[in-house]
Amino acid sequence: MQAKVGDRLVTESNKVDSPRREGEIVEVRGGDGGPPFLVRWDDGHEGLTFPGPDAHVVPG
Repeated sequence: MQAKVGDRLVTESNKVDSPRREGEIVEVRGGDGGPPFLVRWDDGHEGLTFPGPDAHVVPG
């Protein structure tokens, strides 16, 4: 998975009643655009994220 600053990270929920999570990638710390990503989630929380197989990047 590759991304750049300004792209959006979307993590789909693996539970029926849980919503998916979305956030803006504010920093890419891996080489060649790879993870980990510093993400500002839509709820305002920021965190370093290593996306799993349930995540995808939407170009910004």
